[in-house]
Amino acid sequence: MDKWIALVKAKMSELKITQEILADRLGMSQGGIGHWLTKRRQPGIDDMNRVLQALGLDFLEVALVIREHGQEQDDEVCLTQKYNPYFRYPVSDWRDTVQVRDGERAPYRFELSDYHARGAAFWLTVVGDAMTAPSGPSVAEGMLILVDPDVDAVPGKLVIAQWPDSSEAIFRKLSEEGGQRYLVPLNPTYPKSLFTDECRIIGVVVQATVKF
Repeated sequence: MDKWIALVKAKMSELKITQEILADRLGMSQGGIGHWLTKRRQPGIDDMNRVLQALGLDFLEVALVIREHGQEQDDEVCLTQKYNPYFRYPVSDWRDTVQVRDGERAPYRFELSDYHARGAAFWLTVVGDAMTAPSGPSVAEGMLILVDPDVDAVPGKLVIAQWPDSSEAIFRKLSEEGGQRYLVPLNPTYPKSLFTDECRIIGVVVQATVKF
C-alpha cells in the first residue's frame, strides 16, 4: 500500500494532476481519493489498478504476491526511477539560460531525458558548427544538449559559458594547459578563448541528442 501511494503521488506531481482531476477521471469524489492517499481507507486491488490506468501507468498492475517469510523486498530503487525513469526539462533559449522554477511552464516547451539532474537543468538547441569536430566527439548544429547548472565544471567537461559583455552564452569544452584554463571549440577552425574570472559558467552539458 505504501509503495502504491508513493508511486501515485509521484506520478500526480509529475503530471501536475490534483486529487480533484484524478477523482473526475475515476468518476468518484475528491474525498475518496484523499482517504486512499492518506491511508484512512484502503482501496481494493481493482481500484488501485484503475488509479494506475488513469495516470497512464496501465503497464503496471497491483497484484497479491505469495512469498516466503523473511524474503526481502527490493526497496533500494526509487519509485520515480523504477517505474517512471524519465524527467521533463524545459527547452531554453541562448539569450535566456536562467533557471526555470516550478510552475513557470509557459512559454517553455519540455523534452524528456533519463538523466536525473542535480539542479534546475534545461535543454538548449546547438547553433552553429563550433562544436562539430572532423573526428572524435562532435556535437552538430540542431542537436539538443542538456545543461545541469549544479555539476562541477572541471577541465574536460563541455560547458555553457557567458562573458559579461555578451547577451548570449557559448558552448565550448573547458580545458587546462600549463595551469591556465581555456574554452575550446571542437571545430579546429574556431579559435580557443582564455578562461578568466569574468567568464561565468552557466552549467555543464551532460547529454546530447538529436530530435527528429
